[in-house]
Amino acid sequence: MTKTESDDSANALAREVVGVHRSDSHDFSKRSQPFVDLVEGMGVEGDAHFGATVKHRSRVAADPSAPNLRQVHLIHCELFDDLRAAGYDVAPGDLGENITTRGVALLDLPVGTRMAIGDAVITVTGLRNPCQQINDFREGLLKQVIRRDEDGNVVRLAGIMGIVSRSGRVEPGAAIRVEPPPLPHHPLTRV
Repeated sequence: MTKTESDDSANALAREVVGVHRSDSHDFSKRSQPFVDLVEGMGVEGDAHFGATVKHRSRVAADPSAPNLRQVHLIHCELFDDLRAAGYDVAPGDLGENITTRGVALLDLPVGTRMAIGDAVITVTGLRNPCQQINDFREGLLKQVIRRDEDGNVVRLAGIMGIVSRSGRVEPGAAIRVEPPPLPHHPLTRV
């Protein structure tokens, strides 16, 4: 085994699901679950955003027939560590994500990345666009998850969105395998 193969194996072991969450209503936060079932082309079974067409209220108002590119919301738990350091008590599921991860640089993944978790596969579609509901949850939190870089560009930190490309059950502790798409890679934009 080469050093690179060894490093890849060690990194793959560190990539895992910390928690899974769902809500059958359009509440901001989602309740932790022992597992969630992902359904190909639909999303998280039992979640308010389950479906082939858009389910987010603002998106439905704009075009109810648009494809649902936001079937699964993922957030890296390292964000919660940063938020706690800034004085915000935020736990997995609080920001409405379906899957909380550890060890995956979610925001750096290109569009089309496939994330294999157990039998399930999620294809990354873009960035979550943080909204005012985050401030309603914790005053001032929106400025912690949407910032500007040194060039004035907006940086969104509140996770990524994806579609379910293969059905399967996802539970805490499951390993995550990241498969980048073929080149050229395209950076994530909001969906």
